[in-house]
Amino acid sequence: MNGAAALLSTLRANGVDVCFANPGTSEMHFVAALDTVSDFRAVLCLFEGVATGAADGYARVTGRPAATLLHLGPGLGNGWANLHNARRARVPLINIVGDHALHHEEFDAPLQSDIAAVSSAVSTWHRRTLGADDLPRDAADAVAASYGPPGAIATLVLPADVSWGELTSIPTTWPVRPRVSRPRPTSDDLDAAARALARDRSALFLGGTALCTEGLALANRIATATNARVFSETFPAITDRGAGVASVERTIYLSEFAISQFSDIEHLVPFDATEPVGFFAYPDIPSRLLPETCEVLSASAVGFDALSALRSLVEHFDAPEVEIPHGAVPDAPTGALTTLSMAQAVGATLPENVIVVDESNTGGVHLYGATRFSPPHQWLTLTGGAIGFALPTALGAAIGGGGRRVLAIESDGSMMYTPQALWSMAREGLDVTVLVLSNRSYGILNLELSRVGATSTSAASRRLLDLTGPELSLCAIARAQGVPATLVTSADELVDALRRSFSTPGPTFIEAMLPAGLS
Repeated sequence: MNGAAALLSTLRANGVDVCFANPGTSEMHFVAALDTVSDFRAVLCLFEGVATGAADGYARVTGRPAATLLHLGPGLGNGWANLHNARRARVPLINIVGDHALHHEEFDAPLQSDIAAVSSAVSTWHRRTLGADDLPRDAADAVAASYGPPGAIATLVLPADVSWGELTSIPTTWPVRPRVSRPRPTSDDLDAAARALARDRSALFLGGTALCTEGLALANRIATATNARVFSETFPAITDRGAGVASVERTIYLSEFAISQFSDIEHLVPFDATEPVGFFAYPDIPSRLLPETCEVLSASAVGFDALSALRSLVEHFDAPEVEIPHGAVPDAPTGALTTLSMAQAVGATLPENVIVVDESNTGGVHLYGATRFSPPHQWLTLTGGAIGFALPTALGAAIGGGGRRVLAIESDGSMMYTPQALWSMAREGLDVTVLVLSNRSYGILNLELSRVGATSTSAASRRLLDLTGPELSLCAIARAQGVPATLVTSADELVDALRRSFSTPGPTFIEAMLPAGLS
């Protein structure tokens, strides 16, 4: 048995059974070894940023790591942006990065690079295996490291000769590492949190694992019992939403509005979250969103058992059950297609149990409100701000979602970073509805131009922010990769296209033509 087969067998023994791959010469023995492992799914991605984004989406909906297979340092570099998003989402993910054979390094061949340097900014765990016999141990260690807690990126570098090298002895069983449980907050931390929440002007701040249906309900009970407020992260990795799920205040993206949102908070208790800060710096606007005098507690910091902490506080306050407000989904809109009618169309048609991957940016400003009372669903957002996220993440979420429909809401500029994900969706026959909001502009940058104090309005500067001349034919891009595509120009057409898509097997693509700019 060679090293590649031992690596795959160990991954499979540790519960890793999906790999998003963009292989090259150094990884050919890994590819061949796929024939030796049962119940292991390898998905070809035409760009490494699709592979890494797909692994992120898979982990968000399953809570388990997928592997990526990347070709040397440049391949890892191509996947880096979506690894940044995955790191910010605190999900488990394992990179297998092929490398030159050990004896080939001294020749400084064209693809030779410092893989460790590329890996270091996103990987919590990094190791380079030096012998085939070490691969079972190293693979098991990588899986364990990816689980954390919190979830993290583990990168295992696989030299080609280690991959093709034969093991001197084959283990009777493949090593399996136990998962480390999330630590529970101490009684002192819980007591401090309880004292803070009992005071006036206090708030709970939810992220990560606290944003499941149970966590949201528990937080709602505590808030009702203490007269506290409840906020969530602006861009959570995954959150449960919809009818019957407690709704909380989402931290506003724009710093000046978020500062106002938190202006009367004197005590903030995060649960699997860090203190909210401004996404960017702006002239004369503080980076810290909380008042300078606000006390930030640490009852359940990132990586701790947030649900345990919330249950303990419910018990402490003897907080009763709270009825979840009910409301109506929007009526199906008609007439002009705007950001508001687009959101209403999504809210009116969204089926139960859908996974929504949201990279709508400025076009999606009304989506959260319009879908509040839609049938129960999950919502994934752009945790790290590196665009080109939605299509790859939808690919991975569809593979990990157990047959659930995925709705990827994408903006036109962001779509052009990773359109290759459409080809993999078609190849795998995945039930993904892609809704692209086309306003022929980097709308968020048009907004930010004034917010950062830049005053240039010349044609040359504005040309860097629009997507016209020539016009992008996004439907043609989708069709070229095997995905049926529809262009819609009215709210009525969008409602019809969404309904057809949700009832049609396989991927479908809808380009919604919105007014140019921010309208």
